[in-house]
Amino acid sequence: MYLTQGLHRAVQRHPHKTALRHLGADGQRALTFAELQATVARHAAALQARGVQAGDRVALLAPNNDQLIVLLWACWWLGAVASPLNTRWSLAELRHALADSGARLLVADAELAGALPGLDALLPTLHCDALAAEAAALAPLPDSRTGGDALAALLYTGGTTGRSKGVMLSHANFWAASMTRAAELPNDPNGVSLLVAPLFHVAGLGRLVGQSLVGGACITMPNFRPDLVASAIAQHGITDTIMVPSMLQALLDMPGFDATRVQSLNRIAFGAAPMPPDLLDRALQTWPQAEFFQAYGMTETAGAACINPPANHRGAARDSDRWRSVGRPGLGAEIRVVDESGHELPRGTVGEIVIRGPMVTSGYWNLPEATAQAMQGGWLRTGDGARMDEEGYLFIADRLKDMIISGGENVYSAEVEAALRSHPAVMDAAVIGVPDARWGEAVHAVIVVRPGAAAAEPLDTELKAWCRQSLAGYKIPRSISFTPALPMSAAGKVLKTTLRAAHAA
Repeated sequence: MYLTQGLHRAVQRHPHKTALRHLGADGQRALTFAELQATVARHAAALQARGVQAGDRVALLAPNNDQLIVLLWACWWLGAVASPLNTRWSLAELRHALADSGARLLVADAELAGALPGLDALLPTLHCDALAAEAAALAPLPDSRTGGDALAALLYTGGTTGRSKGVMLSHANFWAASMTRAAELPNDPNGVSLLVAPLFHVAGLGRLVGQSLVGGACITMPNFRPDLVASAIAQHGITDTIMVPSMLQALLDMPGFDATRVQSLNRIAFGAAPMPPDLLDRALQTWPQAEFFQAYGMTETAGAACINPPANHRGAARDSDRWRSVGRPGLGAEIRVVDESGHELPRGTVGEIVIRGPMVTSGYWNLPEATAQAMQGGWLRTGDGARMDEEGYLFIADRLKDMIISGGENVYSAEVEAALRSHPAVMDAAVIGVPDARWGEAVHAVIVVRPGAAAAEPLDTELKAWCRQSLAGYKIPRSISFTPALPMSAAGKVLKTTLRAAHAA
C-alpha cells in the first residue's frame, strides 16, 4: 500500500494516455502518464538534492495545478511527508503550521509567495518554477516505494475553533479511505475528474488519490469560477467532480448557464454542508443521467467513511427522508453514536459520532494530549452530533460545538437552518447561539436573501412565522440579521466563529 503504485500501474497499462491537464490563466499544460512519472522522479531528485530525506516534511503552498500534484507525488516517491498548506491563510497562520511541522523546505507558487512578504524568512523557500528547472537537469530518482504506516501527509485542519492541528495521515490511511469509497462507487479508469476542491483539504487530496489508483485522468483548476468550470466540462468531457452546495448553486445560477454543455458529468459528489432540497431538485433535473451521492468524513479519516449512494437521491427514495442522510458506514469503517461516556445510544437518539477503521489517523502532530482526547479506546471522537436509524443510516444533527443550549433545551443549528432555507426568499442561512441574560443562549439567524425575493411583511417577522410551522418555539430564531454572503472556509463550510465574532462586535 504505497501511493505511487497507481502511477506505476498506469504507466504500464497506458503510458501515452493523458494523466494530468491544468487549466489556468497562464494557459493549458498536459502530461501523459509516462511524462508525469518521469517528471515526478526528477522532482524527487531535486528535493533530495535540497537535503530532503525520507520522513522529512515538505511544506507546499500552491493553488490546484499540475505543479502541486507533481510535488505531492515527488514527496511520496522520495518517502517524504507532503504538507500542503491553505492558500488563504495569513502569514501568522502559515508561520504556526511551518513551525509546528518542522518542515525542512517550503516550495511555493511564486505569485502566492510574492503576496506574503516575509514568507521566506520563516523557512528556506523555493519557488515551484525554480525547483522544476533544477529537476529538469537531474537524473530520475528510483521510487522508494514508501508505504504502509509511513506518513504520507500532514494536513492542517482549518482552524475554525482555534489553532490548526496537523493531522497525520499514512499511505495506508489514504488507501483504506479510497477503498471505502470505491467499494460503494468504483472509480472509472476511463473517467476524467475535475479537481477544483482545494488539494490542501482531504476531499480534494483524497479524490486525487482515488483517481490515480485506477489510472484515471485529472484536470486541475486553481479556483472555482462557474463560467470556467462550465467551459472545462464542455471542452474536456469531465465525468466527475466534487462540489459543495455553494459551488453547485453558483454554477446553476450562472448567467447564460446552458445545461446541454455539461452533460458529460455522470457523477457529482457533495458534502461539507447541508444540501438544500430545492437545489438538489434543480441539480437532478439538470443532470438526469448523473449519480449524485453524499459523503461524510473528515481530515482525520483521510476521506469518506460514510456514503449515501445515488439510489437514495432519486425516485421513491427521494420522496423519503433518506436523501438527507450521509449514508451508512463504508467498507472497513465502524461508526457508532455514543453518549459522553462513550456508550452506544439507542437508534434514533442524538449523540456523538465515533469512528474506527484503517482510514483513521494515528493522531495529531506534536499534540499527544489532543490525540488522547480525540482517540479513546481505538475510536475517533468526531465532535459531530448525529442519530442513526434502524438500518444504519446516519443523520447529522450538528457540530456539537455549534449546538445551542437555550433555556436548558438543545437546539441543533442545522435543523433551524434547514427550516429557514426552505423559505422561497432565503438563499442561505447560518444559525449561531448568542449570549442571552434570560436563556443563557439565544438562537440568532444570519440570512442571505435570494435576489429578487419579496416578502409580504418585514422578512425577519415572516421567517419567524415560517419556522413556527415546523419547529418548536424554543428553536425559532429570536433575532435575525441579513448579509450579502456568509463567510466560508476553502472547504465550503460556514465560518461560524467569524459570525459569532461579528455579532459580539
